Amino acid sequence: QVQLVESGGGLVQAGGSLRLSCAASGSIFSINDMGWYRQAPGKQRELVATITSGRSTNYADSVKGRFTISSDSTKNTVYLQMNSLKPEDTAVYYCNAKITFTWSTDNVYNKWGQGTQVTASS
Repeated sequence: QVQLVESGGGLVQAGGSLRLSCAASGSIFSINDMGWYRQAPGKQRELVATITSGRSTNYADSVKGRFTISSDSTKNTVYLQMNSLKPEDTAVYYCNAKITFTWSTDNVYNKWGQGTQVTASS
């Protein structure tokens, strides 16, 4: 089994910064893509940012210029640096990874973390 363990969420004033981390562990053969999604109360889960194994990145328009996604393949870890946080960024943030396991190298599995709360107060 694989675990995605997130950390770094919390409460911050609008304009502040937070850095999220997500570490994948388990019988991992390779990780194709990793990313962050978020879900605010009463809303659907939405993409925040993704990064491929080749370090290509993609961002939601609402976070471009404020958030930066990065990864460390040696640690199977993805980060999300969030600057200039706004109240509308308040949500539960979920880590996502598309993983190939050592016991099933022909398949790619879509895995989620448990979520971490980010609150930006006005």
